[in-house]
Amino acid sequence: MKNNSFFLFALVWMLSIQQVAAQSPEPVDYVSTLVGALSKYELSTGNTYPAIARPWGMNFWTPQTGNMGDGWVYTYSADKIKGFKQTHQPSPWNNDYGQFSLMPITGKPVFDQDARASWFSHKAEIAKPYYYSVFLADHGITTEFSPSQRAVVFQFTFPETDSAYVVIDAFDKGSFVKLIPEENKIIGYNTRNSGGTPDNFKNYFVIEFDQPMDSYFLVDNGKLKAKEGLEITTDHAGAIVGFKGLKRGQQVTARVASSFISFEQASLNLNEVREKSLQQVADEGRAAWNDVLGRVQIKDNNQERLQTFYSCLYRSTLFPRDLSEIDAAGNRVHYSPYNGKVLPGEMFTDTGFWDTFRSLFPLLNLLYPSMNDRMQEGLVNAYKESGFLPEWASPGHRASMIGNNSASVVADAYLTGRKGYDAMQLWEAVQWGANNVHPKNTSTGRYGHELYNSLGYIPADAGISQNAARTLEYAYNDWCIYQFGKALGRPDSETKMYAQRALNYKNLYDPTTKLMRGKNKDGTFIKNFDPSAWSGEFTEGNSWHWSFCVFHDPQGLIDLMGGDKAFTAMLDTVFVVPSEEGMKSRSMIHEMREMQIMNMGQYAHGNQPIQHMPYLYNYSAAPWKTQAKVREIMDKLYSAGPDGYCGDEDNGQTSAWYVFSSLGFYPVAPGSGEYILGSPQFDEVTVKLENGKKIVITAENQSKGNVYVDQLRFNGKKHTQNFLRIEDLYKGAKLNFSMSANPNLSRGTAAADRPYSFSRER
Repeated sequence: MKNNSFFLFALVWMLSIQQVAAQSPEPVDYVSTLVGALSKYELSTGNTYPAIARPWGMNFWTPQTGNMGDGWVYTYSADKIKGFKQTHQPSPWNNDYGQFSLMPITGKPVFDQDARASWFSHKAEIAKPYYYSVFLADHGITTEFSPSQRAVVFQFTFPETDSAYVVIDAFDKGSFVKLIPEENKIIGYNTRNSGGTPDNFKNYFVIEFDQPMDSYFLVDNGKLKAKEGLEITTDHAGAIVGFKGLKRGQQVTARVASSFISFEQASLNLNEVREKSLQQVADEGRAAWNDVLGRVQIKDNNQERLQTFYSCLYRSTLFPRDLSEIDAAGNRVHYSPYNGKVLPGEMFTDTGFWDTFRSLFPLLNLLYPSMNDRMQEGLVNAYKESGFLPEWASPGHRASMIGNNSASVVADAYLTGRKGYDAMQLWEAVQWGANNVHPKNTSTGRYGHELYNSLGYIPADAGISQNAARTLEYAYNDWCIYQFGKALGRPDSETKMYAQRALNYKNLYDPTTKLMRGKNKDGTFIKNFDPSAWSGEFTEGNSWHWSFCVFHDPQGLIDLMGGDKAFTAMLDTVFVVPSEEGMKSRSMIHEMREMQIMNMGQYAHGNQPIQHMPYLYNYSAAPWKTQAKVREIMDKLYSAGPDGYCGDEDNGQTSAWYVFSSLGFYPVAPGSGEYILGSPQFDEVTVKLENGKKIVITAENQSKGNVYVDQLRFNGKKHTQNFLRIEDLYKGAKLNFSMSANPNLSRGTAAADRPYSFSRER
């Protein structure tokens, strides 16, 4: 009877997870963690995995369908699970670090990842942000787990068996495992990483079982070692522990934690769950997610849109991850991924600013400002510990992408009121990064800064790849530094040159094509120019994508192109040039294929450089075109299915684009203090700000066909401007949109209705 009660409790608990959503839907109930998981190397529909975690958690956990070391750790099309893995992977392209796995099995004690793998079905899988459950068919085991910030509780429900085991895989590239049978405990560490780590990098883990270990084996590079000691250090260490006499439905609980600091700190981190049941941890996780996701409350009958929205908001609150830990004295400390020391204070990582400066960090400033306060302190520490602000951190500096967009992240934070950190230290940092390059990593700082500073652009014949893209991003970054310096009250002697360099984008404008074009040292444009070619002058794109990357000065670009009509025509052309153009310009990469198959011309929403472009019609007196395009993109390119994105999700950036756009506005130029208007997708939204104020957005008559803004009232007053000032929203606001099936061709067309441009400021 007692054993049957175990089974019944497990059944009731799993059913309760599903029934809560059915009885009283809360924000977390709309989330699918599987959105974007139907991806592969050749084609990304998100390149995500189900991250079972706390918001911004130090450790994520995920089922593992891929091989050890494979960046595609979980793919929706897979049919076997090989383990349940602690992961810190921000992207399959950057891969992972701090990783190990557990896998329950029955039968013979086997370690090989293919031999221990089990068939599973999505029909027997529950994947909530705070809880995961799956039936491992080959072993007759139900595996459940729920994480805290730095720990996790596993619960394995076994069939009746005398051969129940749990495999602990510490992974290869250098690992250690020690068995402590008298305490039902295993400790170990792994060193496997993909770069960006100091020489002393380790992830220390501790596992405590609630049942005695009846048998145990160490594993040395795949070979089981019975009765040959209790610890092993080797290339690929592991262990298998056995439990005998289990009845059907009997459960084994494992509590697991890890630390980047020490075994002792890992044990402290285990206190997060040591005295708690799986249900308690899951309930706490559910509450944490509802608190974060509940900052936005939506009233709308379209369930699919609600699922898409909250799934995107979930993805927007995973990265950058909190790498800090709490020591025995209750102080926040961190292992530095830059110098390998244990130091006080904040540290965040696993984000690429090339992606996330655009809308992810602006979203944090709007919805979660106190979290970004902490992140800014983390940037101060990163600069102190490495001499540079990170551009792509995972966990330390990584050689990935281009630009100096830490300047945007820092400037926009300060200009929107972030506080509690040393802003002057960051002022020093952005100036240093603008005029230096990391000695070992050209993605950090500014590669080519000498040429850029002297010529006003990076030449195409100087041996520096992606030269046009770098020039355009550096110009925006210079504007950010200028705005940051002004807000700090810095003298002209420190800020003036950045204002001048902010106009360097003009140096690559070719009036004969009305596009940005690579330029040689002698001032001549490159020959044989094809705007559709994904050429070496640009980053993961072509001139159609990059020519509009003048975030801070659309008016200046309008003037170069010959006025509003000419500019609007160029925007229109992006959507008209066939998507197959440029496909043979280089070897195929997944971003090219994703643009081609979406059938939106040269518009490539699956990659970041062009994501702001549909909003630029607001600057050329054609806001109705923005309204139509952003709604088309939301409706066509996003869903809550496993193929729910149209390219890499990229650490919250592509999700944050949707979150903003569905509310009816978007931050084209972080640092400008403005959001640019689009077309709201929901009937009514209430945004609850941290300061206690609310932004209430209603969209009267909105529907799939009624995408045009006929009228907008801001706090009851008619609002014709194509932008909203962020400072006005922080005070609390009511936005009342009246939507129509027909565009209002007179609204938002006056000069005063245009959003900010640097040329107009000057």
